[in-house]
Amino acid sequence: MALFRRSPKPRPPCSPSDIPGKPALVRLEGETKQALETGRTRLVIGMALFSALFLVMAGRLVWLTAFSGGEPPVARGINPDLLAKTVLMERQPIVDRNGQMLAANLRTASLFADPRKVSRPDEAALRLAQVLPEFSVAELQMKLAPGKSFSWIKRNLTPRQQFEVNALGIPGLYFHTEQKRVYPQANLAVHVLGYTDIDGKGISGIEQHFDEALRDPARTGDPLELSIDIRVQHIVREELAKTVQYFQAIGGGAIVLDIHTGEIISLVSLPDFDPLNPGEASKDARFNRITLGVYEMGSTMKTLNTAMALDYGTVKLNGGYDATNPIQISRFQIRDDHPKRRWLSVAEIFMYSSNIGSAKMAVDVGPGLQREFMGKVGLLNKPSIEVPEVGAPLVPRNWKTVETMTIAFGHGLSVTPLQLASATAAMINGGVLHPPTLVKRPPGLPAPGRQVIKPEVSDIMRKLMLLVVEEGTGKKADVEGYLVGGKTGTSEKVNERGGYNRKALFNTFVAGFPMNKPRYLVQVMVDEPKPQKSTYGFATAGWTAAPAAGRIITRIAPLLGVPPVNEEAPEIKQAMYVPIPGMPAPGMAKAQERKVVAQ
Repeated sequence: MALFRRSPKPRPPCSPSDIPGKPALVRLEGETKQALETGRTRLVIGMALFSALFLVMAGRLVWLTAFSGGEPPVARGINPDLLAKTVLMERQPIVDRNGQMLAANLRTASLFADPRKVSRPDEAALRLAQVLPEFSVAELQMKLAPGKSFSWIKRNLTPRQQFEVNALGIPGLYFHTEQKRVYPQANLAVHVLGYTDIDGKGISGIEQHFDEALRDPARTGDPLELSIDIRVQHIVREELAKTVQYFQAIGGGAIVLDIHTGEIISLVSLPDFDPLNPGEASKDARFNRITLGVYEMGSTMKTLNTAMALDYGTVKLNGGYDATNPIQISRFQIRDDHPKRRWLSVAEIFMYSSNIGSAKMAVDVGPGLQREFMGKVGLLNKPSIEVPEVGAPLVPRNWKTVETMTIAFGHGLSVTPLQLASATAAMINGGVLHPPTLVKRPPGLPAPGRQVIKPEVSDIMRKLMLLVVEEGTGKKADVEGYLVGGKTGTSEKVNERGGYNRKALFNTFVAGFPMNKPRYLVQVMVDEPKPQKSTYGFATAGWTAAPAAGRIITRIAPLLGVPPVNEEAPEIKQAMYVPIPGMPAPGMAKAQERKVVAQ
């Protein structure tokens, strides 16, 4: 049997006439054939022209969409320089330390007119006013008045406004594609970011400080990373706003600082404003209380005063001063708000916030060394930070004994809250002063800084600040598991005509946590709080700023990766112990209780 079968020979094709029932083909000759050939030729030519036109239109559409942003052509006769001067240049985005968008550019359409081509300006103005109600008919008539070739109608229209204006079909109106700076977090970080003007120039905050860098074409797509954590920023602002509202204060501020790098994790100043409508903000709302405001910081300065005396060795931790009677110097009297009327140890002076003891401690240091120390921790010069809104400290002209005494407890030297936060961080981080920054530091690289106090003095200050929260004026800032240490400060604001206003208080609480191994500093200030029934008529820092700081720490500690600790653990109790006359050492109190029960 063969594997392959040979194919049969093909038969010749048959003609149609050979097929039964199939009609024969018609052959065309002469004029009929020529007419059909001409029609077919014309049809092919027509289809070719139509295809070419379609390809041109499609190509133009692709060009406009992909390469020109959908921007209609500029009207003939318009000077392109008029548009070029007002086009917002590409501006780099700004993000927080975790990459969350804080500021970015969006393409928008701006409406302009060539009044020469507007045939009926009065009618056009009337119709435009219905779509753009923020303008009166008279204003639009002026914009469309003949005699000029270019007039801006409105910059940065919304898509809805662009659609409605376009639907009017008014000749002489044109759209120009621009870019608008937007802030997805609204006013949440406005005093950090600042804002830009309508032409994209930085006006305040980070936007102004880094204006050239943000507009640098070489940095396209490279965002500016800030040290701010927008999650922490939200919590801080929320808690501060509650405090300001509850105590009917005129304002407030707060800062969260990484004490080992100087990075500012949160910075809030209230009241604040919408960065897209800065013109509607009051002068007070635009004022940055943390970096620009200069205040007498009250008893929070005792942290620096105590560290100074211990570092210079003019007093030891087991030393102290007689605080039995007020100090009378010249026409001034220095007294304690809660007098103990006895000799106080250094720890007690700090814990009970004794003005008398602090003043005597500073006198032993002397005016010269006090001034040297305050300069060393950055309180005598304008601080350096990446925003233009920075206040300069008010330093006394004559720095003598009286000034030395009053500066010891927070009067006579006015500084910004930023300066106080930075200096206090150095008191608890091992003694290193790190310059504060709003820009994220490169990971893995050591932060710049310089030693300003001995590490052993910093260790003592951590213990003393913890004592203030456990036994002193900062009890309402206590947060279980986080070993919060801090210092309260209540100062009376200076009157414009001199002297102090007893009813206008400026309250500050500065805290660190966890004090066995501190990582962050939280500082809260409340400007002119009013006494409330729930605070028994008090409006001092221990009743206003300290509780707010405690609530902030409770909420942000888990976000920042700070684990709680067992505060009652013997090793922690022993490590944070400060010897105070009359107070038992760790473990002794329970031993005494057992002895009493046994008896």
